[in-house]
Order: sequence, then C-alpha cells, then structure tokens
Amino acid sequence: MGNEDKHIGRKMMKAGNGLRQFMVVMLLWSVATALLFSCAKMGSPDGGWYDEEPPHIVGSIPEDKSVNVKSKKISILFDEYIKVDNPTEKVVISPPQLEMPEIKGAGKRILVNLLDSLKENTTYTIDFSDAISDNNEGNPLGNYTYSFSTGNHIDTMEVSGYVVEAENLEPVKGILVGLYENMADSAFHHEPMLRVSRTDGRGRFVIKGVANSSYRIYALQDADGNYVFNQKSEMIAFNHDTIVPSSKPDIRQDTIWRDSLHINTIKRVPYTHFLPDDIVLRAFKEVQTDRYLLKSERAKAEQFTFYFSYGDSILPNLRGLNFDEKDAFVVEHTEKKDTITYWIRDSLLINQDTLKVELAYHATDTTGMLMLQTDTLTLLSKEPYEKRMKQKEKEYNDWKKQQAKAEKRGEPVQTEMPKVYLQPQYKAPSELDPDKNISIILPVPIEKPDTSMIHLYSKRDTLWYQAPFLFREKENQPRTYELLGEWRPEVEYSLEIDSAAFRDIYGNVSKAFKQGFKVKSNDSYSSLLMNVTGYKGKRIVAQLLSSSDKVAKETTTESGVLEFFYVTPGTYYLRMFEDNNGNGKWDTGDYDADQQPENVYYYPDKIECKEKWDVTLTWSIRLNSDGQLKPAAITKQKADKQKTIKRRNLERAKQLGIEYLQEQL
Repeated sequence: MGNEDKHIGRKMMKAGNGLRQFMVVMLLWSVATALLFSCAKMGSPDGGWYDEEPPHIVGSIPEDKSVNVKSKKISILFDEYIKVDNPTEKVVISPPQLEMPEIKGAGKRILVNLLDSLKENTTYTIDFSDAISDNNEGNPLGNYTYSFSTGNHIDTMEVSGYVVEAENLEPVKGILVGLYENMADSAFHHEPMLRVSRTDGRGRFVIKGVANSSYRIYALQDADGNYVFNQKSEMIAFNHDTIVPSSKPDIRQDTIWRDSLHINTIKRVPYTHFLPDDIVLRAFKEVQTDRYLLKSERAKAEQFTFYFSYGDSILPNLRGLNFDEKDAFVVEHTEKKDTITYWIRDSLLINQDTLKVELAYHATDTTGMLMLQTDTLTLLSKEPYEKRMKQKEKEYNDWKKQQAKAEKRGEPVQTEMPKVYLQPQYKAPSELDPDKNISIILPVPIEKPDTSMIHLYSKRDTLWYQAPFLFREKENQPRTYELLGEWRPEVEYSLEIDSAAFRDIYGNVSKAFKQGFKVKSNDSYSSLLMNVTGYKGKRIVAQLLSSSDKVAKETTTESGVLEFFYVTPGTYYLRMFEDNNGNGKWDTGDYDADQQPENVYYYPDKIECKEKWDVTLTWSIRLNSDGQLKPAAITKQKADKQKTIKRRNLERAKQLGIEYLQEQL
C-alpha cells in the first residue's frame, strides 16, 4: 500500500464505526418500512428506490485548502465509483493553464496532473462544476471546487453574476469569465486571465479563490485556448467597473418540500455571503471588418456567386478570360454587398461548363487597409451541360410515353411538350391586415414588369371598381416586389394579373393570376400603447414578439411612447433597444473603440391582446440582478437539468402513496 493509500485509509477508519452504526439503523428502518407497506398495499411498483445520493469525498492528496503545496499531482478519493464528464470543457482551473492538464477518473479516484509550472504564493482552484457523478445512477456531485495554495495563505473570496447575449439577452452557456488585476485595456489583448470561471446553463458564473484586491472583469468565448482576446470571431463582454470582492455573514432559506406543490419546512441556514454577486455582462461579437473572398460557387448553370467576409461600397470588377463579359450578366447583391450573384443572360454561355474570370476586388492587407486584389478563378458548373441534356431527354421520353398511353385510352394527345412558364410566388392571403401589403417574389431576374397588365378591383355594394395601387421593387431585396393599396377594412378586393405581365431574362413569361381577398375589420384587432421610462438613448426601436420570440410588429419612438396598431389577438412579449445612431438596427460593440453594444431590454411580463381591446401599460426599466433579464417563456437557453434521480423517487413515492421529503428540485 502506498503512502497515499495509507493516508486515505486512516481517514476512512476514523469514520468506520459511525458508518457501521448508521448502516444498522438504516437496515432496521428498511425492514420496518417493508413490513408496513406489505400490509397497507397489495402491490408495489417494480424495482426499488433509486440511489439519489451523490458521491462523497473521503479524502484527497494534498488535502483540500492545503498551503505551501509543491506537487502538481492531485488525487481525490470518493466513497463509490465515479465518472468525470467532459473535463476539458467543464473543469476550469485558476490561474488558467496554458498547457491542458490531465484530468481523469480512475475507479473511486479523480487524478489531476497540472502540466504548467506552479506560480509562487498563488491560490489554485479546480472547479469541477457538475462534471463529477456516481457511476451507476449518474447523481452529480454538483459545483465542487478543490483548492490549494503554493504560499502560506489561501484566498477564499468569490465574485459571481451572469453573462447574457447583448442582442437578445439569452443566457450564454460555457463562456469563460475572468478577472484582471491589470486595469489597462491592453491587458485583455496580451495577458491571460488571472482567475477564471465558466458559465452554466443559466449563464451564471462564480469565480473562486479570489484575493482581496481590485479587478476588472471580462467574458471570453476563447477560440484558441490562450485566455486572451485576439480574434474578432470570439464573443466577448467587458465593462469598466472596478470589482472589489468582499464578504459578510448572512442567512439563507432552504426549502424542504413534501411534494412538488407543498412545502414541509423552511430552514434558516447561516452562510458566508460573497460580494459582488450580481454582475451582469452583455456578450457580443464584433463586426468582422476584415475583407477577403470566402468562396466562389456556381451552384446552377445560369448563375454564379462570390461570398466575401465583409461588404464593400464598390462592387468587384469582373473580366471574362474565355468569354466576353460585356452585357453578359444581371448582377444582384445583398444589402451589405458581401454576397454578389451574377445571372448569365446568354444561353450559349450557360451551356459552357467552365468559365474563367479575373476578379478585381478590395481586400484587407496585413496592416488592416483595403487594397485592390486580383484573383484568377475557374467556375465549374455543378449542373454540367451533358447532365442537363440527359435530364431533358428523360423528361421528353417520359412525356412521349404519357402521350402514347393517353392515345391508347382514346384521350386527347398533346403535339408539343408543355411550355415552361415563369412561376412567381404570390403572397396574397385571403384575409389581409390593413397595415400589410401583397408581395410577389420572382425566381429569376425579369425585364421591367408590365404594370398595365396588373389590375386591382374593390367591391362596393355589388359592383367592382378599379382601385388605385402602387407597384414597386422592395429595396435591398432582389426579385421581390410589393403591391401597395388603400386598404379599407371589411372591403373585398380582387387582384388580377394578365399572362405575360412578367417576363424573365430568358424569355419565359408568367401565367395569368387572380386572387380575391378581404381586408379584416378593425374589430378583429387589438392595439397596444406602452409608456416607457428609465432608458438612456434618445431613440428606441421596439418589437412586439410572438411566443416563439419572432418579431410580429415593430415601431420606433423618441418620446418614450410605443404604439402598436392592428395587433392580431394573442399573447405577446416586448423587446426594445436604444438606437443610438438612428439607423433602425441593433448595433454590436467594439472593444478597441470602447463601444458597448446598444442596450436591449425585455418587458418582464407577457402581454395579452384581445379583440377590440386597447391595452395601455407602463414600463419603468430596471435591470434584474438574478440574471432573468428575459421572460423565461421565450428564453431558449434553459438551465441545466439536475437532480433527476430525486424526481424519479418522488414519482415512486406517489405510486406507493407515501410522503417523500425532498430539498427543492
């Protein structure tokens, strides 16, 4: 037996007598309980009680909270077989280890081997979070932290709080949160974090082993494991508050439940309350402004697309190397001009499987400046000419067989294959909201639409009359058009579009279309008026959200009065953000520019809107300190599931008809 085993063995022997007495009592209690229920009930559920006790620590080398430690190897012994779940992600060591430590479960032990050199006069903490559980039922030990010090003193302070996504206030799970004694902004770029923790499913973090000093706090979704912010793709959070840890004696209430609805007792338990415990960090990703070509793609024979990491005010200059590019394309681009699509006009060019181009565009150089770059690219069609011809031949043969079968049955026979038509997507519902319009989406670029072939009629009494409308292309939405009318509640309309009103660049035309619809009555809706105070920005954008967190309506205000009209009856939630630059969009932050993301707020309660109701509410914005900045009903990131074994025993107790006392589930 090694020294380590002898040391732990002595600890277990001291607890042996008490353990044997406890086991005798439990055995007698089990027998008595079994006899009782064999008389009271004719049967019982299959199986026995589930083990709901987590593994217990019976010793460690070095001992927990030891000082003057020199060894980098740690052994923690438990009273049963254990397993360690995903230690590389769940276990966090402070100070951060640049070389990944070895952490593994071995029977009833956890063995930790620190590979970095130990720092002098430093407190080390190994936060296992919920990574440790027993091997049979999977009962988690729960938030266990082992600590030691290389000096003669161990730091015991803690700071805690929450990390949420700045854009939607969703809890951020698994992000690192760290402290710096160095107050310089540059420290986050160049120095590893001093003390770290990782957030759980609620976005909550607890940084332990903190000394009495002053700190700044950051969050980092560390992509490369160096504990510094050196990639714009990394999610971060920061503020300039000075963190000064402290503690005080306090009392908490622990609830013991009789069942899932009834409280048995409430205990008052003294504990040490560490402060601050209400830090809220709003995490964001910076805009990726470095510009480079991500990829080129010719998914269809008639088009190809260039994807850039960031947009540019100037479109690329394209020159054909094995074809003439003059007037060869219809060019489309996204609003940010980071995705650019070229539709090929000429069918001969479409049938050319390989296109070679020279593309001149602005790209970011090593100094961060935009410089002209020229690439030679080969664009290969994913739908080769031969393959498309075979498909057309197959379609023709299938059509011939159909006609032959029809002729045998004595049915009419077509002499030509059906014509290929342009197929617009008409978004014209049978019931229209008074504040909505009709949209038409084209699958292929078209020549100028013939609006003389578009007709809108409204019904008065029993007669139909021409109604005025405006037909236009939607801004920054290629191939999408909208028809705007003077919609009147409870009035019937008819949209009639003649054939060939739309002709694409390949000569295909659309079929005739007719759709009748009625504008809903004002009595079908609710309205919402919200008076908002407590925000900082001059202009705010507010969004009425469905139960799935989707935007149903949006409005802006500079007066603090939000007005939503024509609200379809239902349950809603409300989100708003401070539009500091007045662009109508939420903007992220920039660390080097010392710019925080625009503040986002959620109204704390659901809002019920009913037909004919005018709902008026007041919202005085106050930040919660419990991390619940967003209504739980629309929060997608849920808290980690815990104590499932106790829930299973609760169900078994219900089946047996007995009382089952439990701590809060």
